[in-house]
Amino acid sequence: MGSAAAGSDAAGSTAGSTAGTAADPVVLDALTAVVGADHVAAGANIAGDYAHDEALCIAAQSPAAVVRPGSTAEVAAILRLAAEHRRPVTARGTGTGLSGASIPRPDGLVVSFERMNRILEIDTENHVAVVQPGVTLAELDEATAAHGLSYPVYPGEYGASLGGNVATNAGGMRAVRYGVTRQQVQGLEAVLASGEVLRTGGKVAKASTGYDLTQLIVGSEGTLALVTEATLRLYPRHPHQATVLAPFAGVDEVAAAVPKIVASGIGPLILEYIDALTMAAITHAQELDLGIPDQIRESAQAYLLVMLENSTSERLGEDTERLGEHLASLGAVDAYVLPGPAARRLVDAREKAFWTAKAIGAQDIVDVVVPRAAIPEFLRRAREIADRHASFVAGCGHAGDGNVHLSVFETDPDVRYRLLRELFEAGMKLGGLISGEHGVGRTKKRYFTELTDPVTLDLMRRIKQAFDPAGILNPGVLLDP
Repeated sequence: MGSAAAGSDAAGSTAGSTAGTAADPVVLDALTAVVGADHVAAGANIAGDYAHDEALCIAAQSPAAVVRPGSTAEVAAILRLAAEHRRPVTARGTGTGLSGASIPRPDGLVVSFERMNRILEIDTENHVAVVQPGVTLAELDEATAAHGLSYPVYPGEYGASLGGNVATNAGGMRAVRYGVTRQQVQGLEAVLASGEVLRTGGKVAKASTGYDLTQLIVGSEGTLALVTEATLRLYPRHPHQATVLAPFAGVDEVAAAVPKIVASGIGPLILEYIDALTMAAITHAQELDLGIPDQIRESAQAYLLVMLENSTSERLGEDTERLGEHLASLGAVDAYVLPGPAARRLVDAREKAFWTAKAIGAQDIVDVVVPRAAIPEFLRRAREIADRHASFVAGCGHAGDGNVHLSVFETDPDVRYRLLRELFEAGMKLGGLISGEHGVGRTKKRYFTELTDPVTLDLMRRIKQAFDPAGILNPGVLLDP
């Protein structure tokens, strides 16, 4: 998509992070009194990982101090100290985010939840898990598997922490069937900037009792409260899966097929769009041979990757046959049921497409979301925008929910700004939003504040003021401090 491939020097790398401000000894002593000397770091003792997340276009920044609480009471004490001394606070899970929301202020504190990593309960009767924010998706998946249950959100990195997923409303491939993190969170325990502890929701399946504070905190990127516990919805684990790969001759054809597959009643677990360049890149990076004839591979401009699941192999076989017939009627060149190992490797490669784009020098990754039926038009406009700026844009995306991921190769920051702004405007004019799952963070804040209705921004600022009157929680993320 587009033309004139840019160079391979990724902008805004995490190498050589800027040093933080010298920590106030009084604050360090107070933090040490709360969590113990082993769980406070300052100056040269702060590991480089605390200075960045995985955003491509923003420089790393070391904080004044890192503190690792072990309990909700300790988080509350830390926030009371931060409020008293007017210290910015950035919450951190495992740092896998893509929006710069985990990059701290140089005079601020990083509250790392790596010690708060316990699964408190797997409730098999109510189908919920109660977890601390430092629990990773891999750890929860292992624990739920033992009970024949699963937590369906998988944003592409099993090392991601659930606290970070809640903060960014993480999505991923399976959102077409199960929805994003927001649909899975039934209740929270969170600490306000004042140090007060708030409980919202719970194990109940529905609620109509006052404002939904749970959903207000989900996706707020650490700007309203620090989540210390989450109650998450679980589902029965389906033992049988099949993965189908369908090449198409044109991008428009594959994009047009997506809403029709969703409407067919087949109910895919995964429905992904992958353009030819991205497919070539990820299969090359993984040394993956999918067994597609050379003639078809060379002529295909885009692919649909569809995964189905079911409780029995018989029903799965019927669904797979129906899917193949449907794909043929929608213009697929062919449809390949991939063997288990190849399917797992391809899905894994697609989920890690970001790393491939990063390795070959992408300057930015965007995740515009539009209504499913608008995907063909958005991709057409994206091609035109890339051509107009003589930039190179390639992509894939969670086509089943309209979330299009584009890797942007453009080294000139001014050109890149204009290109991205036009991409975001194009998506919004089609009824979409700037981000479907990565969040606004620091990297997309300029576009968000420039393109969002002023009434909406004003209301968000007033909500922020109500939750965090001193403005200490992640200032500079989402909104200006």
